[in-house]
Amino acid sequence: MASAILRDELLCSICLSTFMDPVTLRCGHNFCRVCIGRVLDTQDELLLYSCPQCRKRFRVRPALMRNINLHNVAERFLIMQQEQEEITGICCTYCVDSPVPAVRSCLHCEASLCDKHLRAHSKSAEHVLSDPSTSLEKRKCSIHKKILEYYCIEDAACICVSCSLAGEHRGHRVEMVDEASEKKKAKLRNVFQKLTTKGEKTEERVRSLEERRRKAPEKAAGEAERVTALCTDIRRRVDDLEKKILGEISRQEKEESLPLSALIHQLEIKKDELPRKMRHIEELCNMTDPLTVLQEPDTGDLCDPEEEGGDEYTGGCDKPPHDGDDLDVAVISHTLHTLCEVISGIRSGIYVVSPADILLDVTTAADNLLISDDLKTATWTEWKQNRPKTAERFKYNQVFSRSQFTSG
Repeated sequence: MASAILRDELLCSICLSTFMDPVTLRCGHNFCRVCIGRVLDTQDELLLYSCPQCRKRFRVRPALMRNINLHNVAERFLIMQQEQEEITGICCTYCVDSPVPAVRSCLHCEASLCDKHLRAHSKSAEHVLSDPSTSLEKRKCSIHKKILEYYCIEDAACICVSCSLAGEHRGHRVEMVDEASEKKKAKLRNVFQKLTTKGEKTEERVRSLEERRRKAPEKAAGEAERVTALCTDIRRRVDDLEKKILGEISRQEKEESLPLSALIHQLEIKKDELPRKMRHIEELCNMTDPLTVLQEPDTGDLCDPEEEGGDEYTGGCDKPPHDGDDLDVAVISHTLHTLCEVISGIRSGIYVVSPADILLDVTTAADNLLISDDLKTATWTEWKQNRPKTAERFKYNQVFSRSQFTSG
């Protein structure tokens, strides 16, 4: 009795087993470290922590303090319990002088037998033998106190012969316990095989996902290197075009500046000569002697400006200077157009969606479609996948992709 009470006090309220590495919360309740850790992990998403036993809430995730005394008591109890089981086990009911391990148990006699007493035991059909057991009463009908020999298919219960003939299971379809057990084992083997296959597929999927996770940093590093090289090339091309455009502007500036400087110099000289000519003409106009005016030898230099206006504006040059914007914008525009072509080529070469880049959206897949781990292949299967029901999931054998094709 005392041992049972002590065992109850050493049970974790989460796993209902004896404490393993017990820890204490601030509220004073104790749990296995692994058990309370899993509970707190599920509460991390809500950021609301509470004790599973008293429901006391904590603002932050509570620290787990190891209970050394409780740990020592639980460990000693487990050792004592294991030693007691090794000593006692299931012993022969009739060996009262010293405990002798039992090899069989009789359901009719509700007794366990060693080799010696088994040889002397009754061989009649009503004395059914089984593996050694301490719960023989569970193998008998609680109403008629007879051995449970039949299995009621309709009620899914083990019954005795009296229950089948005159009890509440009268008229029901029944089978022998061994036969029903073999059928259930066959179903369990089928389920076990399916679970094994599912486990292998799950393990394969985990390996595939781990491989993708392992390759993710390599892929990211490759993409980063490609983008870095692309940006470096873009900067180099832009710098080269900038230098070319600025050089062309500087060259045109020099070509325009030299003729204009020469023309300005010539016009400045002629501008300085104009006052002298004007004074001479004024003197001639003021003379009263007509012969003196006519005999003036410099008359040919005093031409009308309107008659030689072309020379005054050109300064003797064959080509007159331009008015307005004198830079050759056609060359500059052509160079800038080359820059636009470079940028367009870079944009088209950065990323083009291809069929290999299209991934399937599992949330839209029908229940009879099996989506591969790489999300690129959909296969019909007769087994429903039992996915969560969503508003956008297809009812028939269809599935959306996560992105769209640009063409093709």
